[in-house]
Parts: sequence; C-alpha cells; structure tokens
Amino acid sequence: MTGTHPGPRPTTGGPAPETPLDVARTWVEFTDPAEPAQRLRCDLTWLTSRWTCIFGRGCHGIYADRPDDGCCTLGAHFTDADDVARVAAVVDEMGPDEWQYHGVDGGWRDRDDDADTTRVVDGACVFLNRPGFRTGPGCALHHHALATGVDPVRTKPDVCWQLPLRRAYRTVEEPDGTSYLEITITEYDRRAWGPGGHDLDWYCTGSPEAHTAAEPVFRTLRSELVELVGPEAYDVLVAHCEAHLESLGGPGGRRLLPLLVHPATRETGGVATEGGA
Repeated sequence: MTGTHPGPRPTTGGPAPETPLDVARTWVEFTDPAEPAQRLRCDLTWLTSRWTCIFGRGCHGIYADRPDDGCCTLGAHFTDADDVARVAAVVDEMGPDEWQYHGVDGGWRDRDDDADTTRVVDGACVFLNRPGFRTGPGCALHHHALATGVDPVRTKPDVCWQLPLRRAYRTVEEPDGTSYLEITITEYDRRAWGPGGHDLDWYCTGSPEAHTAAEPVFRTLRSELVELVGPEAYDVLVAHCEAHLESLGGPGGRRLLPLLVHPATRETGGVATEGGA
C-alpha cells in the first residue's frame, strides 16, 4: 500500500496493542451478477471498518528496526506472467528521477524454482524509495502511477495493490451433486502472511492506530475491490455494506456494536456509519 510519505512518524513510545484475530464477524453471500456460477462471500466487518494505510503517518513497519519500510521490507511475490509483464512495462517508463534504485546492478527481479519476486536491495524491496530521495519515501511504482494519472492497481504487483484485502477461492459441493466457485473477500490479517506473519513486530489491520479513516474500506478501496470482484459485483457489495452501516445506526443498533464493528475500529471510537463517528 505504501505510496507517499506525508510527514514524520510520531514518537509516542511504540505501537498500540493489536486487537485479537479471532472475533465474531458479519458476512454476506450473494451470486455474482456477472458470473452466475460463482458466489461472493464478503466480510462486512472488515469492509465497513475504518482501516487506512498510514505509511508515513504513524506506520511502525512490520519490523521494528525498519519502520520507514512499512510493509515493503520483503520483496513482492508475483502471481503470474501477466503480473510480471505489467510491472516490467512500468519499469521501462520510469527514470532515475523517480526511482532511487533505477539501473541497480542485478536488476529488479529475483527468479528461482520456488518464487518469482521483486529483489530485496539494501534491506527492502528494490522499488521502495528511501527517506531523503527527491520524490519522498514510498513505492516508486505508486509514485509513478500518481504522477501519470494512472490508478496504482495498474502499476504495482498484485500482492501489493491488493494488500490488505484478501481474495480466496474454494469449490463448494452441494448435497445434490452440483457445485459452485466461492470467492471470499476479507481482511489480509497476520495469518494470511503464513506462519511468519505471527513474527511481524507490528501489523496494521489489527491496530487501532490504522483505523482512523473518515470513510469505510469498501469506499476507500473501491478501485481495488472493483478489480477483485468486477463492477457489477462491487455495486451489489456496496448495497450490502450500506445496509449494514444503516443497521448500526438504527434503533437499538448500537447495542450490537461490539459484535458488528471491527475491533480495531471500535477501539478508536470511530463507528463506521453513514453519519460518521
């Protein structure tokens, strides 16, 4: 998610505690209007939370000794050949004035039998501009997108623009012998990183410090969600999210807040309703 670096990190003595991973959540399921053979299963608790990327505005980084990296300390894993080709095209467009590691020895990509990734250079992703660079710290691919008026989903590796949304697939077998593809949209929490996710020194989705947005996730990450589920399914999802928010602010709805609101959003006192906190 790392883009620009709007200001210095506050020195408040370390990150606030993260909220528990296993909490009650509200989900909605609906048939994909563009693909009737598949169904969307969406995490309303996450999508109506007030999470926002706070890179450069209090982000502690996933490793305590490299807070300025955000979540870019690790190289990005490419999902497929199209993912690589998209990034390669952007690499050809960028110059040394916008990419600190332009022309670095060894190139920008690491390939072996197990993984195809961006290179890690000087302790972080080769595309991460460090503090002091002329554009300001942040992802060079993200900077390039903003400078050229392109959505960052068109310039960054899939895993980077999707984070912290998580899309998962499974085939559901019905008792009558039929089946359908289930697509789950939820939070990319610590567990989604694999076993190593529990060793991260800080992670944003469970931290109240990152749940300070004026608008809920389904609005602030509209481009990413449209890319993940398609425009027709996104419109249906918006209707469900708005109905969920309305239910929180309706008569008696606030008695259910501990169950229906993301715990990190709740810690901030910011209830993601139409009328604000």
